[in-house]
Amino acid sequence: MGNAFACMPRKEHRGAAAVSRSKRMGSTRPPRGGAAKLTPAEEELLHRQALAMAIHQHLDAGGSMSRRIDAGGGSMSRRIGPGSTSSRRHGNLPDSVTNAKVQIVLENLETKKVVLVHGEGFGAWCWYKTISLLEEAGLDPVALDLTGSGIDHTDTNSITTLEEYSKPLIDYLSKLPENEKVVLVGHSCGGASVSYALEHCPKKISKAVFLTATMVKDSQRPFDVFSEELASADVFLQESQYLLYGNGKDKPPTGLRFDKQQIKGLYFNQSPSKDIALATVSMRPIPLAPIMEKLSLTAENYGSIRRYFIQTLDDRMLSPDVQEKLVRESPPDGIFKIKGGDHCPFFSKPQSLHKILLEILQIQAPAALFPGKAETLEEEEESAEKS
Repeated sequence: MGNAFACMPRKEHRGAAAVSRSKRMGSTRPPRGGAAKLTPAEEELLHRQALAMAIHQHLDAGGSMSRRIDAGGGSMSRRIGPGSTSSRRHGNLPDSVTNAKVQIVLENLETKKVVLVHGEGFGAWCWYKTISLLEEAGLDPVALDLTGSGIDHTDTNSITTLEEYSKPLIDYLSKLPENEKVVLVGHSCGGASVSYALEHCPKKISKAVFLTATMVKDSQRPFDVFSEELASADVFLQESQYLLYGNGKDKPPTGLRFDKQQIKGLYFNQSPSKDIALATVSMRPIPLAPIMEKLSLTAENYGSIRRYFIQTLDDRMLSPDVQEKLVRESPPDGIFKIKGGDHCPFFSKPQSLHKILLEILQIQAPAALFPGKAETLEEEEESAEKS
């Protein structure tokens, strides 16, 4: 929970917060079959557009749904290759991302729509690199602002439930056409909203991706994910210097605010300086109630959707040990790891994140989930045998 957690004693210290950031190397020629790399001028344009949106977010009177960031000039490139889609399941997926090109056959996808759900303090703006890359791949990404986040003007102190906080996501899913599904991608505490959506809108979701996120179990609170390294919730609520009391000091705290300096070492220890600048002018206080609420998750709903977890190995907010514990206690269908990625790989490792998302999108559902398709396949096999 960023700076608010930074003030609490951790059980282990993993070194100083300041770490030299990895240098981003530009390329003038896009790799064959892979995502086109941005030139320095194009990347600068994206940064300026995202920063401009963030600066004006409090002047915008728009609704609670997200604003999508225009990537500017750049044609949409379709990467179609001869390779078959992946059918690997839990336990057989690679632990790390290589530099191999990821080709995508758009016609084989269950859905092209990817819904990006931000984490605590962030907004739709944080996904601007991911949106650009997915659009160039021919996909349809949508980034949402949860209640009280991004350009949604709801007072975070007034948000009292996870249901209220997640309402923009649930509203979006509920309005989808009857047979349309999406892939959900949730970052950090946005994983709680993704889990909530899996429980309440399972028929609208094809897959769920937890990006170094709070993939909680039934009856667990998002805050509990951090309890391994932090003091108990009771001590935290008594001692944290960053709590907000929207209803008065004599009432329970309602939110958490960020310390701009401390979050640099926790969230952005490998991120480019421009993205850190964008985040420091854009991040908003966190409503406290949603992360302190226990989730009710059932096997019939939440358990019916395929889940994938992306680990970041240089994460100082949600440590690799905690991430390992999450996937051990609630095993997903697949696990991927990003080497050198901090807590915000959409800033620090956008290409690696993009490659993983493309691979997950191409993982096909078991035939049992699509009996109509299974019957067609059996008929084709029988016909082939007779001939």
